[in-house]
Amino acid sequence: MTEEPQERTIILGAAGRDFHDFNVYWKERRDVHVVCFTATQIPDIVGRTYPAELAGEHYPQGIPIHSEERLESLIGEHGVTQVAMAYSDVSHEHVMHLASRAQAAGASFRMLGARQTMVCGTKPVIAVCAIRTGSGKSQTTRRITQILKAMGRKVAVVRHPMPYGDLTRQVCQRFASVADMDRQECTIEEREEYEPHVEMGNVVYAGVDYERILHEAESQADAIVWDGGNNDLPFFRPSLHLVVTDPHRRGHETRYYPGETNLRMADLVVINKVDTVEPSEVTALESTIRQVNPRARILKADSPISVADPAAVRGKRVLVIEDGPTLTHGEMAYGAGHIAARRFGAAAIVDPRPHARGSIRGVFDKYRQITEVLPAMGYGAAQVSELEATIRDTSCDLVLIATPIDLGRLLEIDKPSLRVRYELKEHDPQALREAVASAV
Repeated sequence: MTEEPQERTIILGAAGRDFHDFNVYWKERRDVHVVCFTATQIPDIVGRTYPAELAGEHYPQGIPIHSEERLESLIGEHGVTQVAMAYSDVSHEHVMHLASRAQAAGASFRMLGARQTMVCGTKPVIAVCAIRTGSGKSQTTRRITQILKAMGRKVAVVRHPMPYGDLTRQVCQRFASVADMDRQECTIEEREEYEPHVEMGNVVYAGVDYERILHEAESQADAIVWDGGNNDLPFFRPSLHLVVTDPHRRGHETRYYPGETNLRMADLVVINKVDTVEPSEVTALESTIRQVNPRARILKADSPISVADPAAVRGKRVLVIEDGPTLTHGEMAYGAGHIAARRFGAAAIVDPRPHARGSIRGVFDKYRQITEVLPAMGYGAAQVSELEATIRDTSCDLVLIATPIDLGRLLEIDKPSLRVRYELKEHDPQALREAVASAV
């Protein structure tokens, strides 16, 4: 019998959705051969291999991971006929540039839909997604878990993947303590997402194989909260799809992928940070939401900013450290730390750029909108060391740390420091409780 010809495929990724899409859609297909993944957004992914243990019997050598910059040459070298998009938080224009590059090199371009990649479970799932990284999804997720636990529900949080280490050890991860993060050698980016939940008593699951992860989470809980990073689509079919929007980036809700898809799919849309923008910005965003998704319920919320000692900020020269992904592929120029410095009377916000070391300098070179704040980048030991050196070499009176974790646990900070905290505060708390109750 003549073997059916195979569609030779490249999956464009960033060590997250690309692995998930492969596992649930491409892995067992005999009419498709995935020749490689490409990587972008995340450092130190290129040159690795998606291991054979995870790739399955059709890929005994595993699947190589190359740089996205090589897309055209990879299409030519491997006779690729299809390129599949599998990462998020990028503009529509960026996606179409990728499509144009693929098509010009001789391949078709494909984007899998949500229904093709969402895993169905047996327990209710509340999916918390966003239109952009840094919209306030994390504090919204924490608020959802509070509501569920107040209802007497046993909750498991499942986080969007961040498998930046040994993939064979990260198939199904469970985090119930800081010691779990230490043992699994989590990066700063991972800890920023896991640690606040653990501090609340929540158990967090993450990893590579999300069918297995869902099974494990369902065995321990009667309600699942999907914490969808990088403004990605849910990996699980939700009973409530909640999407957070950001009036600081009005217009992005219809210009980014797959943020617009999330907005169109949403059952409930949260307009966050209402207390930090002009009312006209909120009104304009609400109008767009109603045009794009008239069936969704809209809920307004603040993310009030606090520090333990506001007087310690007044009159000081302050170095502000912000959440890294919010500034990088989230494209923000500032975050909660910058707002706190201004609100609590800092004399000056110190520019860290002249003192940036190694890859931290590279971040400033790539993301030109970042000028007054230091992104808390830490995808590996070397980058953490460079972040620590940048802080040490920057002259200031106070370090304002606006990351979701206590960086003092991971870095030696040789100056007085103060953490900035923020949680979700809904304008109508009953509305969110009702939406959650109806979903579970």
